[in-house]
Amino acid sequence: MDDHWLNYVFFSLGEYRLTFGAVIFATGLMVASYIASVVVQRAVSRLGSLRASISSAQIYTVSRILHYLFIVIGFLLAASALGIDLTKLAIIGGALGIGIGLGLQNIVNNFFSGLIIMLEKSLKVGDFIELPDGLVGEVKQINIRSTLVRTNDNVDILIPNAEFASSRVTNWTLEDNLRRFRIPFSVAYGSDKELVKKAALEAASTVQLTLTDNGRMPVVWMTGFGDSALDFILGVWVSPEAVKRPSFLVSEYLWALDDAFRRYGIDIPFPQRDLHLRSGFSKEGISHQALEKGSD
Repeated sequence: MDDHWLNYVFFSLGEYRLTFGAVIFATGLMVASYIASVVVQRAVSRLGSLRASISSAQIYTVSRILHYLFIVIGFLLAASALGIDLTKLAIIGGALGIGIGLGLQNIVNNFFSGLIIMLEKSLKVGDFIELPDGLVGEVKQINIRSTLVRTNDNVDILIPNAEFASSRVTNWTLEDNLRRFRIPFSVAYGSDKELVKKAALEAASTVQLTLTDNGRMPVVWMTGFGDSALDFILGVWVSPEAVKRPSFLVSEYLWALDDAFRRYGIDIPFPQRDLHLRSGFSKEGISHQALEKGSD
């Protein structure tokens, strides 16, 4: 019946009519596609948990791609239900071209950058990364426009995906979650170098984060002669859980080094400067000037 509420016309242009029933049907298709996406993502997650050969990063990548695919299919079906002729994609493409030219290029760039990141596996959920500006944190989500990174201070930061595709990113846990840290330290000139090495290695052994298996033993390198000190580096392999806590890790080793140096009587240097007075000044003149300044 023409007077049925489903046939109520919202909008008409020429031969095209947008009815209330078409809007409901199109909305139902979009909701159904979203629900199907959620169901499929959960099924993929269950399947991945049953197969040890599939990593969590691969599960996440497949889930996100399937989510986008279902949303696109739902959008196309909804557009067809609204009576939009999908064969005339040239008009839609032209409209998209204008939109991209007016400011959507960043959104499109971030979207495809996110897909590239997930497909090439250069960045995945759970990775601990460092950006050129010094920001460090763990990747929590890779979304359609941005990536959520959580710092060790529990601060959530959204970073556009294009930054990961176009700039240098240090991924501390890309292939392996083990890492060797280098802890620089200095001792006073005249210190026994062998004793310094012994004390540093003992300090490393007292820190529970230190790994000593598979050839990953702590090492001590002498790196140079400073202005007031001999410069060394303590190289240590640490456990995976410590990699994501660099500030805590450095603090633990510096604390242990200070305890070891105190135990062996090794001095930690401080800047020293020699002051040379010109011979043209007499002691009496210097004392007289000092008295004048004191009286002022």
